[in-house]
Amino acid sequence: MRGLRQRVLWLPIFVAICLIPGLGLAGHHEKGEASEGSMEAKKKPVVVMETSKGTIKIELDEEKAPATVANFLQYVDDGFYDGTVFHRVVPNFVIQGGGFDEGGKRKSTRSPIKNEADNGLPNKRGTLSMARTRDINSATSQFFVNLVDNKALDHGTRDFGYAVFGRVTEGMDVVDAIAAPGARDLPNVNGAVVIVSAKRAE
Repeated sequence: MRGLRQRVLWLPIFVAICLIPGLGLAGHHEKGEASEGSMEAKKKPVVVMETSKGTIKIELDEEKAPATVANFLQYVDDGFYDGTVFHRVVPNFVIQGGGFDEGGKRKSTRSPIKNEADNGLPNKRGTLSMARTRDINSATSQFFVNLVDNKALDHGTRDFGYAVFGRVTEGMDVVDAIAAPGARDLPNVNGAVVIVSAKRAE
């Protein structure tokens, strides 16, 4: 009987402890809720590109292309793309920019990055990929927007491929307008569409 009375006396105290935030059962429940919140999908970074033809919004996939996105955002944060042009326009293929100023002068870049074309993202219409030379790991600042689905540029289709790292979420009409006048390539940049500014969305 004595043991039973002791258990009965301790029962209210045990219940009170469990209800104190941060202790007992209530504490464990709150901790569980916090863990669920921390598992929410991380918001993808967005870059707003103001061009002489209009605004283009770009969502970046840093999960699938971490090195490429980090590289692109560094150029954005440095203001590197401001005043550059879309120097290469190939209708029904791509528009390419991010490497030359309005006078056609090549801008100095950082070191090349690793090619992440094997990330599973396809070169579909509206996606952004890194431009490069024949050297697989030669991409620096130049990028292109796919005007159509370009399967031949995907990893393993023809060669290692071109790394997709984002997509246009708003402004594909602007992209199409940039391509509308027809073919353009260096050294002729007269009348090329200018990237006035490229900044992270607030």
